[in-house]
Amino acid sequence: MDIVQMLNLILIGILILILILGLVAAILILKMRRKKEPKVDDEIKIKSQEVNDEQKNLITRDGKSIDSIYKFMEFDEVLDNMIVRKGRKQYVMVIECKGINYDLLSEDEKNAVEAGFIEFLNTLRFSIQLYVQTRKLNFDNLINGFHERINEVNNQVARLDAQIDNANRNGNNDAVAKLSFERKRKQNILEYGESITDYTERLSESKNILQQRTYIIISYYTAEFGDTSTYSKDEIDDIAFSELYTRAQTLIRALSSAEVTGKILNSEELMELLYVAYNRDQSEILTLRNALNSEYDKLYSTARDVFEEKKARIEKQVEESAARLASKSLIDADREESEKRNKERKIKEKALDIIDEYKDDMSKPLYEATKRKISNANVEEELKEKPKRRVIRKNV
Repeated sequence: MDIVQMLNLILIGILILILILGLVAAILILKMRRKKEPKVDDEIKIKSQEVNDEQKNLITRDGKSIDSIYKFMEFDEVLDNMIVRKGRKQYVMVIECKGINYDLLSEDEKNAVEAGFIEFLNTLRFSIQLYVQTRKLNFDNLINGFHERINEVNNQVARLDAQIDNANRNGNNDAVAKLSFERKRKQNILEYGESITDYTERLSESKNILQQRTYIIISYYTAEFGDTSTYSKDEIDDIAFSELYTRAQTLIRALSSAEVTGKILNSEELMELLYVAYNRDQSEILTLRNALNSEYDKLYSTARDVFEEKKARIEKQVEESAARLASKSLIDADREESEKRNKERKIKEKALDIIDEYKDDMSKPLYEATKRKISNANVEEELKEKPKRRVIRKNV
């Protein structure tokens, strides 16, 4: 075996050794990565440990523990207009954007908007996410507001009617004219409101009225300002809020150059955003406000008994109906009493006019006595028809 063959064998051996060492290094690196990246089960365990003591110790009546729904969500809580995630390692703030109708713009306006959007993109110094959520328009709150307004105008018209009757009794024609004009104006408002309410109710019956909402999501990680072990939770929350708020305001100012307005969602609006995202179908039937009022804020129900809720609603309806009936009865009774007094006054005035015609044919004491009699008379009693006496004559 010559020297060339020996060198070839040595080279082949070195290559095989390098391949073996590379394979061992790859296996070691893979094992280290698996240790650093927790499995899905490990992530669930970590999230379970982050749940506060109140949620950990939920016990049913039969002694069984209850798992809160927060263990299965991808966020910990909503705090100070922020979504807290990953055990206070990530904070999220959301901007709701409202743009313009791009198709209706002229060419120059479109170019200006595009230039503004390019400027907005050039100002970005941190990562953002765009999120579009489609919701069915909910007219319930709008319709309820219309009905409340209509009831208020109805009450105003009823009060004006009572004031007009009172002015008629006092013979104040100027006040009657002013009040009648005001009543006509309120009546026109009432008719217009009823037509708008009817149109909105018919429009709400359509299932195809959808609205798209665009959001910009900004994230901030506590690792960005280093070790957090020396900070308290409140301090971490304050630092994250300050940084996110600064970034959000920077984005809002940059968006304005593209004719897009934005606002930071508050905590309640963030909860509604998450609620619709997690409850696509149910959010159209049970809104967030109704869910919160019913205390459906956990996987289990902590609300009052259904029959107690129904009983409370019935009692509230009875009270409202009783109040409306009392108000209507009072107005009707006042109107009837006014008409009755007006009628009695006219009858007495007419009777006095008749007596004055025959004044010269009566003595003065008789005249004065008759006037007092008319003034003090109870017209209703006097006008009641007295039964006629039947006279039976015996034929002789």
